[in-house]
Amino acid sequence: MVESTITSKGQTTLPKPVREALGVKPGDRVRYLIIGDEVRIIPVRPLSRLLGVLKYDGPPVTLEEMERAIADGACEE
Repeated sequence: MVESTITSKGQTTLPKPVREALGVKPGDRVRYLIIGDEVRIIPVRPLSRLLGVLKYDGPPVTLEEMERAIADGACEE
């Protein structure tokens, strides 16, 4: 179990094992989720971190082609 101390201003430092488990670094944001008498810390992932996550090596697709593919998929059962 990992612990930290609360300062007089209500602040604490996330211990290194917690930062590593969450994958956060200085400047990142975290969210606190309160469930009953428990609090969960969740990292806030900016959209910029998603850039390049999905790889597509094919030719560029037009908006019309995307809309057609969506419509075709919606008609399939």
